[in-house]
Amino acid sequence: MPAAVLWDMDGTLIDTEPYWMAEEGDMVARAGGTWSAEDAVELVGNSLLVSAEIILARTPVTGTPEQIVETLLAGVVARTRAHLPWRPGARELLEECVTLGIPSALVTMSWTPLADVLLENLPAGTFAAVVTGDQVEHGKPAPDPYLLAAARLGVDPVDCVAVEDSPTGVQSATAAGVPTIGVPHVVPIPEVPGMVTVPSLAGMSVRELGRLAVGAASQR
Repeated sequence: MPAAVLWDMDGTLIDTEPYWMAEEGDMVARAGGTWSAEDAVELVGNSLLVSAEIILARTPVTGTPEQIVETLLAGVVARTRAHLPWRPGARELLEECVTLGIPSALVTMSWTPLADVLLENLPAGTFAAVVTGDQVEHGKPAPDPYLLAAARLGVDPVDCVAVEDSPTGVQSATAAGVPTIGVPHVVPIPEVPGMVTVPSLAGMSVRELGRLAVGAASQR
């Protein structure tokens, strides 16, 4: 069994990627520009400030990266409050971690206001640690978010398992030394050392997650 499970949020626990893409498209359209599906997919897994810089560089949108993030974030928060879209099997697996006493950490590049929407819809203490994009200087794909989550839990990264849906997130987790389970959703995940992929979390148990983590660790 893993010492802890470190969870990405957008696209892994909850299916908010379509919300982000819709808000990006609306923002660019209001500025008189165009935003393709390919543009939107390229932002998946990035830190929000990096995504904002890409929008500013490619479109007529104006403002600071921070202003771009705040506008997008407000829209996504509103959409998520209206409907919290769980990914298949994610909530059940998270609840099993709680039942078994295995600590979970939320490791997301979304900022605190969006993470709070998820936390408000879960029993207190579901996550023993929360790391958001506005808490780290270097976001994914840097290892910093996962190293900080492991440190807050007081566990060794190699004894944990990370669950991610994007190449950027997988790169961050594996760079931190965390055996990683990739669950591709909006974008494919290339094979990298320290990671194994599964098509879905539906029907998966924590024990099976631990077995997959052992397999991922053996690939390093």
